[in-house]
Amino acid sequence: MKICFPTSSGGHLTHLLLLKSWYENHERVWVTFNKKDANSSLESESVYWCYYPTNRNIFNLIRNTFLSIKVLKIEKPDVIVSTGAAVAIPFFIIGKLMGKKTVYIEVYDRISKPTLTGKIVYPFTDLFIVQWKEQKEFYKKAKLLGEII
Repeated sequence: MKICFPTSSGGHLTHLLLLKSWYENHERVWVTFNKKDANSSLESESVYWCYYPTNRNIFNLIRNTFLSIKVLKIEKPDVIVSTGAAVAIPFFIIGKLMGKKTVYIEVYDRISKPTLTGKIVYPFTDLFIVQWKEQKEFYKKAKLLGEII
């Protein structure tokens, strides 16, 4: 199985890195910001650098949409997994159109309201995971996994 991880750097990337015991024996590719934390955390990984800032930036959303087409055609992942943020959106939409499986994990620190990315990608996910039972109020089809720490 090949996994594509489109994610912002910082906390979103850190959250996915906590899943290493799950993904370490699978082929994978990362798509994230070219920042110091991502460079050091992913130095031995296959990485594509996406365009940022992404929050409410339509120009970079368009650029990352074209990047998602390129990456998904070249890498041919079986599944796309993300915790957000905005860089995940084009990968989930384009990936779904290409027949890819998608898994979204809502972030740990959003208990009382959904994230914007979560709300946008929810219709495009095959598996939507929440870490708090309170998050199921916003995502009825979500699976409660519990804390990823």
